[in-house]
Amino acid sequence: MQLKLERIYDKPQDLSGYRVLVDRLWPRGISKVNAKLDQWEKEIAPSKELRTWFSHDPEKFPDFKTKYIDELNANPQTKNFIKLVGDHLKAGDVILLYGAKDRENNQAVVLKQYLTDHLGQF
Repeated sequence: MQLKLERIYDKPQDLSGYRVLVDRLWPRGISKVNAKLDQWEKEIAPSKELRTWFSHDPEKFPDFKTKYIDELNANPQTKNFIKLVGDHLKAGDVILLYGAKDRENNQAVVLKQYLTDHLGQF
């Protein structure tokens, strides 16, 4: 089974997987029905302060990545989220949904790598 990324504004590519929105804010213009979500994990997203500081500036991405990983390490919800993802991966794909326009420099990219690095440790 695979851990995938998908931009929520794109037409859903995979409705068979477990679909999790990993943004703190609900994406503008997307209805809850059209999102086709299984879960919204806003607590796992970067803090408001970190999100505001980053402001989707690709030059800040390396520092953003480090700071977001620090937040994930300190977040009491992270362990539960890793377990949830691991459990769902046993049955099928897990799709992390995000709203950012930049497909390479966003929190979902960092989170996917973090999950890959930590799955099986809990």
